[in-house]
Amino acid sequence: MSSLEGALDPPAKKVKMNDERKIIGTHNGTFHCDEALAVFLLKRTKTYGNADLTRTRDTAILDTCSIVVDVGGVYDESTQRFDHHQRGFVEVFGHGFNTKLSSAGLVYKHFGKEVIANRLQTTVKDERVETLWLKLYKEFIEAVDGNDNGVSQYPTDLKPRYRVRTDISSRVSFLNPAWNEPVNAQAVDARFLEASSLVGEEFLSRLDYYANAWLPARRLVAEALNRKQEADSSGKITVFEQFVPWKEHLFDLEAEMQISSESQPIYVLYPDETSKNWRVQAVPTAPDSFESRKALPEAWRGLRDDVLSSMSGIEGGIFVHASGFIGGNKTKEGALQMAKLALTM
Repeated sequence: MSSLEGALDPPAKKVKMNDERKIIGTHNGTFHCDEALAVFLLKRTKTYGNADLTRTRDTAILDTCSIVVDVGGVYDESTQRFDHHQRGFVEVFGHGFNTKLSSAGLVYKHFGKEVIANRLQTTVKDERVETLWLKLYKEFIEAVDGNDNGVSQYPTDLKPRYRVRTDISSRVSFLNPAWNEPVNAQAVDARFLEASSLVGEEFLSRLDYYANAWLPARRLVAEALNRKQEADSSGKITVFEQFVPWKEHLFDLEAEMQISSESQPIYVLYPDETSKNWRVQAVPTAPDSFESRKALPEAWRGLRDDVLSSMSGIEGGIFVHASGFIGGNKTKEGALQMAKLALTM
């Protein structure tokens, strides 16, 4: 057993002499990604930001801890016990997620919104927090839960063609001392802190990306969907005044906004990232599908420049892909004409 005073304290956080010092408890010995992340997240909360860390399996010592994660055989929020190894434990995140939780998922479920709100310097009532909380579970935490609990990523016993050992859980695992490496408890504790910092900083980096890039894109897509009838009365053409990664958001928001299949966009228009030209892209049937809801007309496919303009009767034509999933025009007006005409063909 060892105690790591002030370990993983956020750099800007200072302890007042009259603060009640709390203790986070977890098991000692070989560590895993889930409790390394759980501890990091707890250190980003108001309650446990200044807490000490104790790594032990001694029940008497764990009983004195303010909160215990990944050890102890108890899941009880009221007593701040968050283990997932006990018989009969079946807790999942909910909200459509059914992967059994590890200590990372448990802590994230109960404290994740506060961690996100603190990072954004806002309150948990901010609508962005709920959206990011769900997104980070889907894209980051769930994989940690599944890996720690031995949940297969695939529903069948398909043999993978190759192994992936660069995921965050694997990188944390490799920080444990090798079987033939001479170490002591203090050295393992130091490795644990390194692992907790590794997975925690990657979590924060992902959170920053989703808050500062992914979420603004989602807002732009929502705004475009709300005004989609401005481009065409049918509502089947959505226009973005700047390039934005739209596919994932469009499908999510269509479901969230309950847009019927009859009213869903067929074509999306946006300016090219590197030129003043405009693109008209057919919306796929699914985010990762190569099949379109309605591809651009077959008669245009594979044509370029003046030949395309002549065939379509629309000036400024640049190209239409051979599969009809995307085309280009020199102007916004030209791209919009292409989309409107394509709807009728």
